[in-house]
Amino acid sequence: AFLSSFILDSVCWEVVGVVKLWNEWCRTSNTTNVLPTDSFCLFYRLISDPTVLLCQCSCYVAEDQQFQWLEKVFGCMRKEGLQVTILSTCPVAEYKTQESTLTLPSPFLKALKTKEFKEPVCCPLLEQPNIVRDLPAAVLSYCQVWQIPAVLYQCYTDVIKLDTVTVEAFKPLLSSEILKSLVKDTSESTKILKKLLTTNEAHNNIYI
Repeated sequence: AFLSSFILDSVCWEVVGVVKLWNEWCRTSNTTNVLPTDSFCLFYRLISDPTVLLCQCSCYVAEDQQFQWLEKVFGCMRKEGLQVTILSTCPVAEYKTQESTLTLPSPFLKALKTKEFKEPVCCPLLEQPNIVRDLPAAVLSYCQVWQIPAVLYQCYTDVIKLDTVTVEAFKPLLSSEILKSLVKDTSESTKILKKLLTTNEAHNNIYI
């Protein structure tokens, strides 16, 4: 939602790849059409600079699929000069701190980076003994092993479904060295974000 609102548009970006997945949490249909459904990872390329790639992964990648996912994705890229930025969210209940999570100003950002990443980060670093997991952790670990500069921005939120406050928690990244040149005209961002939220709410009604 953050990328769709502030970075992506059909004029500057084009879809160049897709990863289809099947596991206990997501089942890809047999269709060959490239559509942004829950069972796809879509890859976009910046038309003006083909070296810039963006991946939107809205589906669950199981633990036994992560290595193959990494090999296929990074196997298509030159590692020289490569730099990776990862955006992820998780429940604030997973954040380990001595103070009560009830008093934390949720949502908030924490960063974790590889040794080779030398640029300033846009938020405080993640403190020990906190850990990250799933695909974001796998990507960061892969970059650490292959000595690729990479940074993970983890948003800790107290909501389950998408909301405006959580999405806008990533806005400090718009001034980062790697993203500031990719920001589109933000005059339409609020409208796009509201549309995404409305679509999400329509598919996630809960009756009590």
